Amino acid sequence: MSKPVYFLGIDLGSSAVKITIFDASAGRSIDTVTYPEKEMKIISKELGWAEQDPNYWWHCIESGLLKLKARNHMKDIMSIGVSYQMHGLVAIDSDGNPIIPSIIWCDSRAVEIGKKAEKNIKREVLENQILNSPGNFTASKLRWVYENDKDSFSKIYKIMLPGDFIAFKMTGKISTTPSGLSEGVMWDYHSNSVNNEILEVYDIDKSIIPDIVDNIGNQGNLSDEICDKFGFRRKIKISYRTGDQPNNAFSLNVLNPGEIAATAGTSAVIYCVTDKNIYDKDGRINTFIHCNNSNLKKRNGLLLCINGSGIAYSWIKSVLKESSYKEMDEKSEVINDSRGLKFYPFGNGTERLFNNKNIGSHLVGLNFNTHNHSHIIRSTLEGIAFSMTYGIELLREFGVSVNTVRVGNANLFLSKLFRDAFVNSANVKLQLYDTNGSEGAARGAALGSGFYNTEKDAFSKLKMIKEIHPIKGEDHLREYVNWKNFLNKLN
Repeated sequence: MSKPVYFLGIDLGSSAVKITIFDASAGRSIDTVTYPEKEMKIISKELGWAEQDPNYWWHCIESGLLKLKARNHMKDIMSIGVSYQMHGLVAIDSDGNPIIPSIIWCDSRAVEIGKKAEKNIKREVLENQILNSPGNFTASKLRWVYENDKDSFSKIYKIMLPGDFIAFKMTGKISTTPSGLSEGVMWDYHSNSVNNEILEVYDIDKSIIPDIVDNIGNQGNLSDEICDKFGFRRKIKISYRTGDQPNNAFSLNVLNPGEIAATAGTSAVIYCVTDKNIYDKDGRINTFIHCNNSNLKKRNGLLLCINGSGIAYSWIKSVLKESSYKEMDEKSEVINDSRGLKFYPFGNGTERLFNNKNIGSHLVGLNFNTHNHSHIIRSTLEGIAFSMTYGIELLREFGVSVNTVRVGNANLFLSKLFRDAFVNSANVKLQLYDTNGSEGAARGAALGSGFYNTEKDAFSKLKMIKEIHPIKGEDHLREYVNWKNFLNKLN
């Protein structure tokens, strides 16, 4: 047997932090912690706002690392990878302290700012350089701070994405990545550098943009203080950093043009790798730099997001006072259909899928004499699956061939009903893998450190759990058509 070689992966979500120790020689995880046990709170001071405290993220990571330290030899870890919730704005002062709470991915306060800015940006810049409308992304959120909180804005030393903040807390070095700047809509795909036009339109001083490091490779040594606190060896490095959706794709070995990943956590995302620079003038599909992009091979990720996914299922669990997701899944399967009940999971702010409109969530057709908890749960799972199918149809209209989708065996994909509804309404083959975001980040660290020589080596031991094929004539396709007909009235 080969000697174990360990790497650490940190996956910062908006619900929790997951940290995994991964044995790269065996290709498997050996220990994982999730913190906190209950979901992190998203603070919404006003309608459409969504904030979290970056220092609380760091508290959760510290707590998770101390749990791992109590039962593992942390000096055996060779390097660290970081995955994080995309699009958030973290603004720090010259001492490295957050000035304001992070304005996270699902916050919609800057929608109008993005729309206004789009009118002032040359069409050729949108189509050929930034490949996105400014929308509600990080640059627009920063402009919102400028327009509404000038005192805080004046104190900004550097801006970051959430993963950049975690890397900073661990290394003491302030940096960002090409993929991070692309998800903030500040990257120029033509010059492979920060886009000056977007900075000028938003009046952003280039000095607040951190130094840029590669997504995969040396991103700095952990500080001696961090090494001593958590038991790491000195000079251990961070060697991988990317947003949660590129990382989910990486975790599933989705690295080359035409390969597709999906996830259904807090939000639902379909992510397709391409070697083309693609621009959707309606902003429904976004192009970001994939984590394995390099000068030798262009790799972009086409990302389609539905904000209200797992958060909708969590809300239903809370409202119905259900004890566990497993029991909810079981209740969804004891009935044959939803008896005409339709659920629309778009209650988590504006949706890019609908041109940044907020169409709200809807439970349609509820009959007090007919429907019970099982029908509500089943219709919720179907509604989320159907929203993903709606996105698949859009990708196909864009010329993307969607035949096989890879997912981790986690979150909503643990539900048989959800899997069946998605596979049969979208007419896709679904491949389930035994992996997750924190394992993917650790695997990325192993690749970035040079332990794995190639991407092929990194995934040689990744195991598929099962493959699910669509069933011709299955009822979910018909139910999806009815679901979509009503959606067209809402949108």
